[in-house]
Amino acid sequence: MSLHEPGTKSAPLQITEDEAAVYDRQIRLWGLEAQQRMRNASILVVKLRGLATETIKNIVLAGIGKLTIVDGENVSEEDLGAGFFFREDDVGKKRVDAAKARIEGLNPLVNVETIPTASVLERDKLDGLVQSVDLVCVTDSDRDFTIRVNEACRRLKVPLYIGGTYGLLGYIFCDLLNHEYITPDRSGNKDSSKNIKATASYSPLHVALGHSWAKLTRRQTKELNPAVIFSILAIWEYGSIHRGNLPDSPAHADELEAIANSLITKADVNKQVLPSIPRGSIDAVATTAVHEFAPVCAVVGGMLAQDILKALGAREAPLANFFTFDGKTGGGTVVRMGMA
Repeated sequence: MSLHEPGTKSAPLQITEDEAAVYDRQIRLWGLEAQQRMRNASILVVKLRGLATETIKNIVLAGIGKLTIVDGENVSEEDLGAGFFFREDDVGKKRVDAAKARIEGLNPLVNVETIPTASVLERDKLDGLVQSVDLVCVTDSDRDFTIRVNEACRRLKVPLYIGGTYGLLGYIFCDLLNHEYITPDRSGNKDSSKNIKATASYSPLHVALGHSWAKLTRRQTKELNPAVIFSILAIWEYGSIHRGNLPDSPAHADELEAIANSLITKADVNKQVLPSIPRGSIDAVATTAVHEFAPVCAVVGGMLAQDILKALGAREAPLANFFTFDGKTGGGTVVRMGMA
């Protein structure tokens, strides 16, 4: 295992003719310049479960430059359901060791590095790891750890995505700092150029969590499906209280319900839309949050990968900034949390 020295990154590489042939369809889709950015991008993915599996598949096939995966856990039988990089005879092996060759097989042009220990994520080592990449993606991790990674990313000016699934629920949050991108000019001015530069200012997770819903109308609140959003936020709070453990039985439903309703009140959510979390929803979350469902991982992981590529290519506006998915209905919503 070897990492870049803190603060050092490889010199930009130009796409070769052979690579241009491989990525021809993508270059036609989003342009050579965007593909060039992806070719030179180094991405860190933390934790290799079902969601990360789907995300990695898509960003590797798209042609990023380097992928670094950190996961100190072993493959379990539960991983076989949503983790298609794993096989039955991989159970007991390190996740990253079992998956490395299969990830490389997706696209030999991508440099894949695996780190089979979580010790590199400890406070005294985290900055060096973050500083060696262009973008960080943390998956299926607890809120407090993610906030700590977000703080490091902010200090070092590295964009961050986080994502995860809890049974039938899924989410994506991103902090892209001050993100510049190209967008079509919709001003209506005939003399304006076809595309213009735009900037979006993102908020860190700890700021987003203090977001108030007070200014939203009843209709706006209802469209955002707050029951799903606050179920996810309640799981985060539960995990913080219980040192990273998730609710995993009906016995935890009462505590989860109390947490969710407290968060709803604190955020000043329109009570006509959501006076409290429906008990049936809480019961379902309390029993399924610890489980992975492959279809949910596929949907959320696909969207996470798509948005990472969108951010790298800087060709259109990425997610702003919190997406949630409800596998029961198949619907997703985006809410701007802590952003202007």
